[in-house]
Amino acid sequence: EHCVQNFNKQLTEGSKLQKDLRTYLTAVKAMHEATKKLSEVLEEIYEPEWIGRGDVASIAENCDLLWTDYHQKLVDQALLTLDTYLGQFPDIKTRIAKRGRKLVDYDSARHHYESLQSSKKKDDVKIARPVSLLEKAAPQWCQGKLVAHIVAQSNLLRNQAEEEFLKAQKVFEEINIDLQEELPSLWNSRVGFYVNTFQSIAGLEENFHKEMGKVINSAHVPLFPFFLNIKKKTGKAFSAESTVTKPIWKNCTDGTLLFFLNSVYLHVKMCFLNTSPEFAPKSQESLPAVVSDTLQGAANGAVYDTVPSEPSDFPPGFQFKVRALHDYNSTDTDELNLKMGDLVYVVSYENPDEQDDGWLMGIRQVDWNQDKDLKSLRGVFPENFTERVQ
Repeated sequence: EHCVQNFNKQLTEGSKLQKDLRTYLTAVKAMHEATKKLSEVLEEIYEPEWIGRGDVASIAENCDLLWTDYHQKLVDQALLTLDTYLGQFPDIKTRIAKRGRKLVDYDSARHHYESLQSSKKKDDVKIARPVSLLEKAAPQWCQGKLVAHIVAQSNLLRNQAEEEFLKAQKVFEEINIDLQEELPSLWNSRVGFYVNTFQSIAGLEENFHKEMGKVINSAHVPLFPFFLNIKKKTGKAFSAESTVTKPIWKNCTDGTLLFFLNSVYLHVKMCFLNTSPEFAPKSQESLPAVVSDTLQGAANGAVYDTVPSEPSDFPPGFQFKVRALHDYNSTDTDELNLKMGDLVYVVSYENPDEQDDGWLMGIRQVDWNQDKDLKSLRGVFPENFTERVQ
């Protein structure tokens, strides 16, 4: 009975997992459709003269392919596997129900047989007196035969009851033994199945976001909102801060939308600079050093919010600073342990060929401030666990 209780619990858990996974797949499909419609709208409103017109369709197509592939792999590697796992339960459930019915038959046959056995002596006493009276009244040739006939009938009933009992016992024990072997094995298999299922889902989701991140990164055109010292037509000069600022859409996660916003910004900036000769930028040689460096960085395809530098309070090779969004426990000696909220100085690799996609080299800010020992305290960490703060 305990095995049957475990079976019912396992079936309930598996059915709930199947239902929730189907709901998740429906949500993935809905998100795919929403992203596809958004991309179509952006393509419609993206004007032909804007920079990167031809890349918008390519980015939208790549996003669409990634969503389709992600949904299909979830179906193949998670949902179908779960369906196969649950497919064995109906047959076992039917046999459990059959076992219950055969147990009732077995108990009934056993009670019937035991009742005949216990009433054997009582029946002999009850039969003896009436039979003796009949024998006296009967002819001589049939005296004694009546008793033999009644005894034979009684024995026949007991024999039939015994056969039915043994038959019911055999059928019940065959089903019961099979279930006693199968149900514990099925119960123990649930752990490995759940582990494999959730690992498959997590792996597919991780790969999907990784590939989507590559598409999104490809949408980052090298744009820098910078200001140039220019003169109005009145001859009165005005200037704005020469520091590079972060676009308000920096945290955008949709590749097509991000590319669209960047391109719109660049288009507006070029229109502004080309409005009048007085507003045109000076030659690079005549610009202040910070503006000249900014223009050079944009020309080289840099994608930093600020021009990398190595001030004295930063480690050698410093590029930018990030904040940990999640805890990360290192799995190797060359990795950093991160807690949510940790600040990390990102530094360049000594050998660029050793850098893996999606991984950064850095040292925690608190470790650098305390020890200034970059060589022994630095390590690698996953980029998608962090966000840029400088």
